[in-house]
Amino acid sequence: MAGRWRHHDNPFEEGEGDVNPFSHPRPTPLPPEPVGFYNDTVAPVDIPLDTKKDIKKKEKELLAKEAELNRREEEIKRREEALARAGVFIEPKNWPPFFPIIHVDISNDIPVHLQPVQYVALASLLGLVICLFWNIICVTAVWIIGENPRVWFLAVIYFITGCPGAYYSWYRPLYRAMRKESAFRYGWFFLFYFFHISFCIYAAISPAILFVGRSLTGIFQAISVIGYSATVGIMYFLGFTLFVLEALLSIWVIQKVYWHFRGKGKEAEMRPDAAGRAPSF
Repeated sequence: MAGRWRHHDNPFEEGEGDVNPFSHPRPTPLPPEPVGFYNDTVAPVDIPLDTKKDIKKKEKELLAKEAELNRREEEIKRREEALARAGVFIEPKNWPPFFPIIHVDISNDIPVHLQPVQYVALASLLGLVICLFWNIICVTAVWIIGENPRVWFLAVIYFITGCPGAYYSWYRPLYRAMRKESAFRYGWFFLFYFFHISFCIYAAISPAILFVGRSLTGIFQAISVIGYSATVGIMYFLGFTLFVLEALLSIWVIQKVYWHFRGKGKEAEMRPDAAGRAPSF
């Protein structure tokens, strides 16, 4: 029958001729992978674990060390208390914090009702350091404008001897006298603190006797220097003001300490809210 579709005709055939799908060469297989490629782990390290017996042994050792430390702490505490009863104080250097050179722990060492006076005494010590340091600066300036260089060496000597001398001669005796009432230390303080006040008054006046030239920034020297240089003269007047303030502060301190020493501080000692603290070491 004309035009009848033949069973061997392929309506989806795009090209002429038959194509054998198996006529292409087979793909090259991948090389075999080594054994353990996906399980390439490091050989396990044999780390011995502490047994229960070892843990108990270490606990016993730690407990023994703790007991030994407690025993030593109690022994040191007993020794410190014995030294305190004998009047020997342990004073570790803790001030200033960035470079400890002296011991200052007023809040723990000094009774509460005496702490304000001790703080002002510390301010008096620091004030003296500031006065003598500023004195060096002023004398250096007057040396530059033509003064005898000996005045500079004297100013340095005042600073080098005055600062540690003040600490050891009157501040530390007062600290220890307030820490543990001692008439001898109070007497030592009054003696040297009187010289300290006398020096401050003398430095504030600075008459032209007993020292060379303008080695102290007193009122007389400030008036003399301001005629040569207004700037240096103003510096000398500032030094004069510092010595005056130091003298007034020191007079207040010695007055308060004297009142306490004479018994006027006993009333404060009897107040419940001002009871003295036990020394802490």
